[in-house]
Amino acid sequence: MSVAVNFEAILHNNKAIILVQFEKDAAMIARLRQKFPAARWSNTHKSWYVPDTDTNRSALGIAPKLAGKDVLAKISIENQHALQRLVEQLQLKAYSPSTIRTYTIEFAQLLYVLKSFEVQNLDAERLRAYFLYCINTLKVKEAQLHSRLNAVKFYFEQVLGRPKFMVAIPRPKKPQTLPKVLSTKDIERLFMQTQNDKHLLMLQLCYGMGLRVSEIVRIKVPHIDSDRMQVMIAAAKGKKDRYVPLPQSVLIPLRKYYLAYKPKDYLFEGQDGGQYAIRSVQAVFKNAMRKARIHKQVGIHGLRHSYATHLLEYGTDISFIQQLLGHNDIKTTQLYTHVAQTDLAKIVSPLDKLKEQ
Repeated sequence: MSVAVNFEAILHNNKAIILVQFEKDAAMIARLRQKFPAARWSNTHKSWYVPDTDTNRSALGIAPKLAGKDVLAKISIENQHALQRLVEQLQLKAYSPSTIRTYTIEFAQLLYVLKSFEVQNLDAERLRAYFLYCINTLKVKEAQLHSRLNAVKFYFEQVLGRPKFMVAIPRPKKPQTLPKVLSTKDIERLFMQTQNDKHLLMLQLCYGMGLRVSEIVRIKVPHIDSDRMQVMIAAAKGKKDRYVPLPQSVLIPLRKYYLAYKPKDYLFEGQDGGQYAIRSVQAVFKNAMRKARIHKQVGIHGLRHSYATHLLEYGTDISFIQQLLGHNDIKTTQLYTHVAQTDLAKIVSPLDKLKEQ
């Protein structure tokens, strides 16, 4: 590409956008609009712009946003370079934008506490005291503490090259929580209360293929193979591709949806084109739950949990379920054996036995 391009992240009409600045070039404009259907022209800034999202930042090859309000402003000059090195090393190792954001936030918490004391001069004893402070004073929960440990561990091991620096710091035991699952009746009610065809198809595919919400919004039209009745889930968690069966029952609704909406790139696109927002899909699910009067504390990820649990109850081999869900470790999939009622339903309570006598 011979045209010089500059990017600038700003707020425009209270919306976060990225200015894509270049000398007027018809071919460049065509390429920009083809790759970013949501790209618009700003008369105010005399520049093209796209929404400031992690996906667009990744596609443009620019650094992810440092989440958290004024993160850099709260960190001393002595430690800002350490934070930047962390972000750069994460980028070089091709970590996902969400992981980069999480590690940045968690590492920044340590730097904020250290103030002007340079993080590379920390010893293991002082670092141990910091994590005790997180537990006893800040009351950080186990899940977040694991993220904070991962971020700090990454800095000392991957940035500074100290592989054994954190050996003496134990990890907290994670609580043994079980997946939250909807019954088949709940799911039928959920679908019945979703009148919008696009929204209904989203929820049906989340449940019918066991997808994460991040996966449903990334499905592209070419990923759907109706001849082989399968869908490619590209670059999912862990940057792995996998194939999942396309439910026969959605084939006709899927074709009707395609003719009605004519998606250009992604199967589900926003009003201005581009990838449908994850928060919007979550809102669709929450609204359907409210209309169906289902009061269980379950998020949209519960559809994926329900898919796995129901497959297990229908007699599907757990190794196949592991493959369909894209789990690396069979132990992750085995959690569903504690939820499925395949064998538990056959157990008769001693109380019921008493009633029979």
